[in-house]
Order: sequence, then structure tokens, then C-alpha cells
Amino acid sequence: MVTSPDFKTFHGSPSRAIQEGSYKGRELEPNEVLIRTTYSGVCGTDLHGLESGMVLGHEGVGVVESFGEGTRGAWKVGERVGFGYVKDGCGVCEFCLVGAHMHCLNSARFYSGSDFDQGSFATHAIWPETLIHRVPEGLTDAEAAPLFCAGQTVFMPLLKYVKPGDRLGVVGIGGLGHLAIQFASKWGCEVVAFSGTDKKKDEALALGATEFVVTKGVDKLVLDHKLDHLFVTTSQHPKWGRYLDVMKPFGRIYPLTVSTEDLVIPFIPFLLKEISFVGQCTSTPASVDKMLEFASFHGVKPILEEYPLSIDGVTEALRRLQAGEVRYRGVLKA
Repeated sequence: MVTSPDFKTFHGSPSRAIQEGSYKGRELEPNEVLIRTTYSGVCGTDLHGLESGMVLGHEGVGVVESFGEGTRGAWKVGERVGFGYVKDGCGVCEFCLVGAHMHCLNSARFYSGSDFDQGSFATHAIWPETLIHRVPEGLTDAEAAPLFCAGQTVFMPLLKYVKPGDRLGVVGIGGLGHLAIQFASKWGCEVVAFSGTDKKKDEALALGATEFVVTKGVDKLVLDHKLDHLFVTTSQHPKWGRYLDVMKPFGRIYPLTVSTEDLVIPFIPFLLKEISFVGQCTSTPASVDKMLEFASFHGVKPILEEYPLSIDGVTEALRRLQAGEVRYRGVLKA
């Protein structure tokens, strides 16, 4: 029988204050792996769980410490691994069979929807062996952590819909946007970066953008050529009319952040140009592995701010995130 130790966790509270908790050690199930966390990413989605009391964090990286009896031998003690938003599903429904565990018809397990006593803001995590991923040698633990949500969020639409040579716009140069520019540039796209002011122009061009457009106070956006794709990475929806004007016919728009706003768009240009708005929320285990290998090979790395995994560290990281001050992803060092 293999058991996990008790381990430290960090969670929110009704007052939104960060509190330290403890996960009681237990016997590992046959398919479970015990991971000692080394780094956790800090994501905007974590802010949505602050008042619930759930353990926070869904961008975890660490090392394998042990595994339940009966695991299939895929993992070795000491291996570097990571885990993300989705934890498991039934494994037998039509969606699990294609790797879309979050859409499981029977027992979907995912961040903020189940397993409220575990997350990556903790010294350890217990995770199913089929939903963890090897961290390639080209990425440090700190660099890899944000890729388990932010990285896969921007990589999945590239993998599914975008071809090298396409013109792709990125709205917002922040935690998602600075990764989207890098991934799309290395994918072979012409990348147009949109930002409110020109403060981030030099950085956007250095990350791989080929064109930069200032949007604040501008009624009509002027581009060299129109876009095949548009990744919207801002926390609030933009003025859609301006962006529909710069899309090619049959263009695709991807709102990639979690927003509680309704999607309200100008109908006539949407209809006449046959624009598609594409919802993109999850990935498959195989696509996460592809994303990690792609990032490692091409040198796609987040720009980081590091904080300690402590009450003070978590509090400060989330404060700066809420205020829009993080450049560009926060990570917690365990």
C-alpha cells in the first residue's frame, strides 16, 4: 500500500483572503501519481475561485514522488511532470475516448468543478497517471508551469485551424497575448499585435510580431493586409465592429479568455463576410504534449514574475494580477 503524506495547500475564503490549509494523506489509487510541486503558474481563472474556499491553482509542475500500486509503469520517481485544468473523466464515453475529458458525459473532473481540496497552489498534488505530462528538457519548471493553461489555450486553435503563412492578429499583449505572439510567429504566421498604446511595441516586435497597431482612440484600424485569424486575449471584449472590418471573408475570431459578458457583435458584417466565432476552452492530452515539445524546440517561453508559495506570496501575486500589473505571468516557487 502506497500512501501520500499530509501536505500544505492554499485556498481562498469568503473575504477573498488567502489561507493556508492541509490535505490529509491517504492511500493512492492504482492509477494515481503523487507529485511534489516545484512551481505553479498564477492565472486569471484563479481569481474566480477566491471566494469559494477551494484550493487554487491549475498550472502545476513538479517531480514524481510515488505512485499507486497498479500504475502502468509510464512514470519514474524523480521525473519532471506537469498538470493542468482538467483532471479526469470516465474514460469510456464518446468525449473521453477522443481525449476531451472536460466534456465527459459521466464524471468530468476539472478545476473549479470538482476536487476542490486539490490544486497547484500546494506542496503536492495527487493526479491520474493519464493526465500528467513530461516536461521537456528545453523548459525549466518555472517556464513550463504557465504553459499548462495559458500555453495550451493559445496553442490549441493554432493546431486545429491555422496554417503557416496565415495572417493572425493578437488583441492584447499580456499573459496570454505575449505567448500567442511567440507561438504564432514560430508556427509560421504573419502576426499583427493590437494594443491600446505603443508602450509594448518594441517588446511585441521582439517576441515575433511583424506589425503593431495602436487601438486606443481609434475608430478605424489600419492594417497592411486583412487577417485570416484573430486571437482575442483581453479580459474584456473589444469593440467587435473595428475587428470585423479587418478580417478577411471566412475569417475566424477566437475569444480566448473567460468573460461573463454576452457576446454582442454587429450582425451584417458578420453575416456578409461569413465570419466564424470559435469557442476554444480545452485540449487533449496528446495536444498538450505537442504544445510542450513545440515550445521547447522553438524557444517559446513566458516572461515571468516569481513569488514564494506562501500566504504572502500568493496574496501579492493575485493582487498584482487583479490590478493588471503582472508582466506577464506570475509563478509561485514551492
